[in-house]
Amino acid sequence: MPPRKKKTHSVSTSAATSAASSAFPSRAPSPTPRQPFRFFDLPSELRLRIYEEALHVREPLDLDPDNPRLIHPRLALFLASHRVHEEAYRVFYSQPLRLFPSHGRFFHTKLPLVARLPPRYRAALTTLELRLGPGWSAPPRSQKISENLRLPECVNLRTLKVFVELDPSERVFDGFRGKGATEETYKWFCLDLLRGVLGQVPGLETVEIDAFPSVRRDAPLVVGLRREIEMAGLRLVWGPLRGWEKDRDEQGESGLERGTVGLGLGGAGAGGGGVMRVVEVQA
Repeated sequence: MPPRKKKTHSVSTSAATSAASSAFPSRAPSPTPRQPFRFFDLPSELRLRIYEEALHVREPLDLDPDNPRLIHPRLALFLASHRVHEEAYRVFYSQPLRLFPSHGRFFHTKLPLVARLPPRYRAALTTLELRLGPGWSAPPRSQKISENLRLPECVNLRTLKVFVELDPSERVFDGFRGKGATEETYKWFCLDLLRGVLGQVPGLETVEIDAFPSVRRDAPLVVGLRREIEMAGLRLVWGPLRGWEKDRDEQGESGLERGTVGLGLGGAGAGGGGVMRVVEVQA
C-alpha cells in the first residue's frame, strides 16, 4: 500500500478561514471582579437601622413552636462575624421579651426564655412584657418570680409592659374560677408577679398598662396594678390598644366609644333621649 499523503492547506483555504473568523468578534474579556460591600464603612446609625429591619419581629420574643421558622433564620446574621454579632445581638434583644409564655407547649415550662438566655443577652434586654389572663382559672405554678429568672442581671431593663387580657373578678366569671378560687384569687396572683418584677429589676423606670377593650379602667385588677406602680415610685403610662388616656377616668370607655360621641350616636342628637348607648365589640 502506498504511503498516505499528508493534507495540505491551500493559500485560498487559509485566507477564507481567516476572513470567517474575523467576521465574529473575539470573546470579551472577563469583567472586573465585584468588590465586597464595605458594611462597616456605613455610619453606625445606618448600621443599627439595617439591624432593626433584619431582626425585629412584630410580637414580643417568646418561647413559641414557630420560632424555628420565624426567629431562627434571622439569627443567622449573628454568624457573619464577631463584630456583626456584637452589634446585632444588642439590637435584637432590645425589642420586648415576654416574661412567661402565653400559650403552646411551653406554657407550663419552669424555664421561660429570660432564664435560658446567656448573661450578656439578659443584660441587653430593655423591655419585658408581663401578660395577664392566660391560665386565669388555674394559674400555672411555674409562673412565679424566683431567682431562676435571673432578673437582677437585666441591668438595662427600663420598661415593663403589663397587658391585661381579662379580669376574672367580674361577675360574668362566677362559677368558672376554679376550685376554691374567689373573685380576688387571680388578682392577688397577678399583683404578686408585679411586685416580684419590681423588686428584682434594678433599673426599671416605666410601667405601661394596656388591655383588651373589654377590661375596664376601674376593674379591680387594673386598680391594684396601678396602686403597686405608684407605691414603687415608677412612671405609669397607658398603652395604645385599650384607648385609655392618662387624664381621663371614664369607666370602661374605650377609644371606639369616645369616637361615637363625636358622631352623636346614642345621645340626644340621635334620638336617644339624652342617654348614650354603646355596644362594645370585642375582636
